[in-house]
Amino acid sequence: MDGIINVLKPPGMTSHDVVSFIRKCTGIKKVGHTGTLDPGAAGVLPVCIGKATKVSELLMNDDKGYRAEIQLGITTDTQDGYGNVLSERKVHVNEADIIKTVNTFIGPIQQVPPMYSAIKINGQKLYELARKGMEVKREPRHITIHSINIIDINLERNTLLIDVRCSKGTYIRTLCCDIGEKLGCGAHMSFLLRTKSGIFTLDKSVTVETIEQYLKENRIQDLLEPIDSIFKEYPSITVNASMERKVLNGNEIDIRYLGPFDKGSEIYRIYNESGRFLCLSKIIQKENNMSFLKIIKSFY
Repeated sequence: MDGIINVLKPPGMTSHDVVSFIRKCTGIKKVGHTGTLDPGAAGVLPVCIGKATKVSELLMNDDKGYRAEIQLGITTDTQDGYGNVLSERKVHVNEADIIKTVNTFIGPIQQVPPMYSAIKINGQKLYELARKGMEVKREPRHITIHSINIIDINLERNTLLIDVRCSKGTYIRTLCCDIGEKLGCGAHMSFLLRTKSGIFTLDKSVTVETIEQYLKENRIQDLLEPIDSIFKEYPSITVNASMERKVLNGNEIDIRYLGPFDKGSEIYRIYNESGRFLCLSKIIQKENNMSFLKIIKSFY
C-alpha cells in the first residue's frame, strides 16, 4: 500500500502520534509525516505510506497555509496559549496600527526560532533545554511570508484573526509574538489551524476516525492520494517495455528513442505502458550534445 493520506490532525495529538496510529492500524512500518504540526494545533498533515515516504522531504519544502488567532497584550514562554505567562501589558492600538504593522511582515524576513521547538543545537533539542529553564542563542532563519490576510480585529478582546501563507520553516507562534512586540504590547498565538500544505487542503482532509472506519471496511485505498499526484506540474512520458527495462535498471535513456513528447520541460514523470508511475527523470546533455533522461527519484 503506497500513497499519501491527507490527515486532519486533531488538537492534542502530536504529529508523531498520528504516524504511530497509522502504523498500528495498517501494520505498515514505512510511514512518515511531512512537517511537524504543534500538538495543540489542528489541521492538514499529509502522511506518506510505503514508497510514498520517498517524497516526504519534498513535501516538507512546500508552502503552507495557516489560520491563527493572536492574543494581544499577553506573552508566554512557549509563544502560544499553553505556556506560562511572562508578561501582561496594556493594549493601546487601533485597527490602522494593526494593519500597518502586520503588513510589514509580508515578504522575505528573518525569524529567530523559538526555544520551544525541535531544532537541535549541539545535539540537543531546544525544547529540552527550555524545559530546564535554559535559553541559548539561535541564529535567525530566512523565511518568506507570502501573504497575511486579516480576517477579524476585535479590540474588545484584543484579538486578531489572520490567514497566513508562508514558506517552509516558518513558526507562526513566533510571527504572532513578533507582531505583538512591534505593536508594543506583546502577544501570543492563541489558536492555530493549518489550512494547506502544498497541494493538500483542509476541505479534503480526513479525520483519524474516518481512517479507522475505512480500515475496518478494507477501503483505506480510497483515501490514498497516488504518489504522482504531487508532481502534476511536470509533463509525462510513457516508455515501452524495452525502455522500461532500462529505467528499472537505472540506465539513462537516449531521448531519440522515445516517442513524441513535450520538450518544454526539464523534469518528467515516467510511466510504463500499463500506466504505472516509475520515476521522475531529468533531461541532461552530454558532451556530444546528446540528450538523455536520467532518473532523479525512483518509485518502482
